[in-house]
Parts: sequence; C-alpha cells; structure tokens
Amino acid sequence: MGILKRFADIMSANFNALLDRAEDPSKMIDEYIRDLNEDLAKVKTETATIMAEEARCKRAVDECSAEISKMQTYAEKAILAGNDEDAKQFLNKKATLMEKQTGLMQAYTLAADNAAKMKQMHDKLCKDIADLAARRETIKAKVQVAKTQERVNKMRDTMSSMDQAKARMSKIDEMEAKANRMLDEANAVAELQMRDTTGDMDSLMKKYEDTPTMAVEDELAALKARLGRA
Repeated sequence: MGILKRFADIMSANFNALLDRAEDPSKMIDEYIRDLNEDLAKVKTETATIMAEEARCKRAVDECSAEISKMQTYAEKAILAGNDEDAKQFLNKKATLMEKQTGLMQAYTLAADNAAKMKQMHDKLCKDIADLAARRETIKAKVQVAKTQERVNKMRDTMSSMDQAKARMSKIDEMEAKANRMLDEANAVAELQMRDTTGDMDSLMKKYEDTPTMAVEDELAALKARLGRA
C-alpha cells in the first residue's frame, strides 16, 4: 500500500499556504494543477486496483460463507438420515471453512478500508482540482492587476525623480537669472559713472573751445586804453 503513503500529504495539503509562498501565484497554480492531475491519474489507477481487490475479497468471503452454510445443511441431512459419521465429516469441513472465513474477513476488511481511503483521496483530488481551476482565472487577474500596479508605482517613482530634477533645474535657473540681474545692474552703474566723467571733461573742453577771435581781443585792448584801464 505504498500509494497511500506517497499521497498522504494530499489529504492535508494547504493550497493557500502554498500560494502565499509562491513568487508568482498564477504560475504556481498552473503548476500545481498539473501535478494534481498527474496524482489523480495515479490515484485512479491504484484505486481501481484496490477496489478490485476489495471485490475479490468480498467474493471469497461470500463463497466461503456459502460453503459453510452448505456443510451445515449436509450435516443436518446426515443426522436425519442416521449417519452420524457423515455428519461429523461435514461439521469438520464446516469448522475448517470457518477458520478460513476469519482470515478472508480480515483481508476483506483491510481491502475495504484501503478502498475507502483511496476513494476519499480520489474525491478530494477531484474537488481540489475543480476548486483551483475555478479560482485560477481570479488569481491570474489579481496577479495581473498587482503587476500593473507595480509598473504604475515605478512610473510614479520615475516621475517623482523627474519632478525633483525639474525643481533643481528651476532653482538653477533662478540663480542664473539673479546673476544676470546683478551683472546688468553692475554694467548700468559703470555706464552711469562713465557718463558722469565724460560730462565733466566735455564741460571743461567746451570752456576753452569758446576762445574769442583776435579782432575781439584788439578791440578789448583799445577800449581798456581809452578808459585808462590798460
């Protein structure tokens, strides 16, 4: 009965725990359904063999019981016929058959118990396969949604990094604009200072550009002589 030992874990299998440990439940459930179908094929074969053994043992018990009943009948007939020796032989045969019947009953009980276990295992496997098949699409859909959410989360992380980069670039742009304003202001001050210096020099030069002509000088000298101011 090695088949019972090999598939003992099937009766206590915790599929939810298996799925919890799986990295990809959708792949895990497909793999597990394949394994269960392979186990089911083996269980069906072994169950059929054990059920056949149960039927054989039951038939042997029934045949033995029928022989015991027959010996009892013949013993009674022999007694009625006054043949006690014949009756003893029939009763001895009955006793031998009853001992045989005890062994046959033990074999039948064991075969029936094994057949019941195999039937229970077969039925559980069929139910587990049907349940998993029914849940497979739901599980796969949830896994797909989870994978999509993971991609969305990664995109959000990427966008967040881009936003941070944009913020840093915006800060640099502000600093550059401030530097440009400072440079423009410095250039404006320098230009004003240059204009002030140039204006003073222009006034000084203009003072000497208006030198009177020689005729005016001569007239001025004559006028001063006449007035006694020479």
